[in-house]
Amino acid sequence: MAGIAEAVWFEAARSAAVRRESLPDVGPSDIRVRSLYSGISQGTEMLVYRGEVPADTALDLPTLEGSFGFPVKYGYAGVGCVAEVGGEVTAVRVGDRVFVHHPHQSEYVVPAKLAVPLPADLDPALGVFFANVETALNVVLDAHPHLGDSAAVFGQGVVGLLVTQLLRRAGVSSVVTIDPSAARRCLSLRVGADSSVGPESAAELIRDIAAGRGTDLAIEASGNPAALGAALDAVGVEGTVVVASWYGTKPVSLPLGDRFHRDRLRLVSSQVGKLSPALGPGWDRGRRTRLSVGLLSQLTLDPLITHRFALRSAPEAYRLVDRCPGDTGQVIFTYGEGNV
Repeated sequence: MAGIAEAVWFEAARSAAVRRESLPDVGPSDIRVRSLYSGISQGTEMLVYRGEVPADTALDLPTLEGSFGFPVKYGYAGVGCVAEVGGEVTAVRVGDRVFVHHPHQSEYVVPAKLAVPLPADLDPALGVFFANVETALNVVLDAHPHLGDSAAVFGQGVVGLLVTQLLRRAGVSSVVTIDPSAARRCLSLRVGADSSVGPESAAELIRDIAAGRGTDLAIEASGNPAALGAALDAVGVEGTVVVASWYGTKPVSLPLGDRFHRDRLRLVSSQVGKLSPALGPGWDRGRRTRLSVGLLSQLTLDPLITHRFALRSAPEAYRLVDRCPGDTGQVIFTYGEGNV
């Protein structure tokens, strides 16, 4: 056996624990990765932690273990250093830094094809953003923004903050963001929003900045079902609302009886597992991956990291994110020399 690793498991709703487990041998097409950092997702991962995912939902990554009925080993934002490669592996070498969609674990063995090589000059802590950058990029691609459009982004967690930055890069001329957290609103202005308000002030501000006609686009990235109705209210005639949130078991009630019908509003689901067919043959997952890796050194990411925990403090980290979501941005686990 290759050794023993420590991994985070959710043993029940709101119960995280660090377990020790044996590693398999490295096969011909495998690599062994020694972790440097991994990031907690405040969206999907926290739904899993809180037990808000239907228990019979299938796991959608080959690196996950268990079930959503608990226990489950979950997470998908790991950065590490390649420590060993199988005899058939040529794409990466020992010493390379890679991103892997893997749960929080000190060391692991995976097929080499699952590793995304990271630039040697990139701060490896920023590599944990790859999954969320890819998600945010997919959201913007699904929104199909046009030069000069106006947009409202509901939710300024990590994905929302990335969407805000990418919309500006895509040529959107006016971006208003909505979040109940004052800290997140300040960060939103720092990364490119023109204005940022709490939910109670959103409708009035959007009317003012959109000359009474509503925005062209609205992105719902808050994870709060109530925000989806507000997003529908924010857009004008023929406007598009893109749903980036996964609500899990939370019920969603929408006002579809008036403006949604008469103003021909569009409600679009965005999920990172697929690319929009409207992008045509020029886009595939490889192109999206390459662009996302390049964006890691171009976007404003470092201020989004608000807390660092050693893996052994995982239960404390999850409690913090669960109880104080507005006070936390990207929370990361550190391993080995990264421990603080």
